Amino acid sequence: MIPRYSRPEMVAVWSPETRFRIWFEIEAHACDALAELGIIPKEAARTIREKGGKAKFDVARIDEIERETKHDVIAFLTHLAEFVGPDARFIHQGMTSSDVLDTCLSVQLTHASDILLADLDALLAALKKRAFEHKDTITIGRSHGIHAEPTTFGVKLAQAYAEFSRGRERLVRAREEIAVCAISGAVGTFANIDPYVEEHVARKLGLKPEPVSTQVIPRDRHAMFFATLGVIASSVERLATEIRHLQRTEVLEAEEYFSPGQKGSSAMPHKRNPVLSENLTGLSRMVRSYALPAMEDVALWHERDISHSSVERMIGPDATITLDFALARLTGLVEKLVVYPENMLANLNRFRGLVHSQRVLLALTQAGLSREDAYHLVQRNAMKVWEQGKDFLEELLADKEVRAALSEKEIRDKFDLGYHTKHIDTIFKRVFG
Repeated sequence: MIPRYSRPEMVAVWSPETRFRIWFEIEAHACDALAELGIIPKEAARTIREKGGKAKFDVARIDEIERETKHDVIAFLTHLAEFVGPDARFIHQGMTSSDVLDTCLSVQLTHASDILLADLDALLAALKKRAFEHKDTITIGRSHGIHAEPTTFGVKLAQAYAEFSRGRERLVRAREEIAVCAISGAVGTFANIDPYVEEHVARKLGLKPEPVSTQVIPRDRHAMFFATLGVIASSVERLATEIRHLQRTEVLEAEEYFSPGQKGSSAMPHKRNPVLSENLTGLSRMVRSYALPAMEDVALWHERDISHSSVERMIGPDATITLDFALARLTGLVEKLVVYPENMLANLNRFRGLVHSQRVLLALTQAGLSREDAYHLVQRNAMKVWEQGKDFLEELLADKEVRAALSEKEIRDKFDLGYHTKHIDTIFKRVFG
């Protein structure tokens, strides 16, 4: 992942140093369990733990060994032996490379999940604060990009809060599903290693034993994990797209914070572009793109092949690092979002009362007209507003057929904005409790 879209804490999860340290912990815990079972000397397990624990693994040295061995785990074990000495012969007893690689990936993905969950918590806090701030800020709701009926800006943010809350719940489940350990040998039968070793390593690493592995942890777990990240990224894009639309010059109901000294265009000094939300749209597309290869990794040959390996070396770091960055950026965007209630009200009134058409329609049907006749009367007057710039209320009041069914007061009552916000408290109670 490029540094531009990376944050240090998540990058550290995927660094070679972190990976090799996790590999060592897996091997050392396995040795401890083997020593408990009497399969290797307890003194050897202590030596491995002490010397390996103090070791500073040299990434360049491991790479050098791998260039000769063409095998990353063997290269690591060879380097580890340089620290441990003769007792290194007891390391990796009965294990296969995937026992180390897959269990390590599980540890990394759970750590990455914890960072992403903290990111989501920060975003949810920002959305909740701004939602209550604008709970009663009237704005126009749009369907198909066209004015529909009034809502509040707080409701828009409450919707985003509810959506990201669901995303968080899915990530909690995905984390649980991926937090598994496999120390089961060449084809997962424990032929050369006791199941107790797997149970011990899993407990030490905060994982659960994989119920049945082949040589690898089944990749449906990983597919679900990356699909979950993709759905969260889609939620990021949904909110980013809303902000982009609201910042359009013709709308300008909300706007990304434009800092002192910031430049919007190299050619046009007046520009204030929604660059953060546009960036989030692009990053979301990338996170979603990693879900498909994860799904394709599920179908491995027989007990295992390595077609998944190259994929996961890329999508593991890239998907989590990108989403981590995107969630943090979106949180900052929401916290600093500039909102223009006056513009919201002006836009709502731009078409002179058309947004109250449904209330008039319903009132006419309740007064005895058929729905078809009521719709015709309302639409006839609405089209004058669209096409001739008329005032909807005035046209209705001047329409003899409408007045035959409704009094002036009854018509005017249908233009009360408060009618559309009477259940906002119910919505907020459902979302925020």
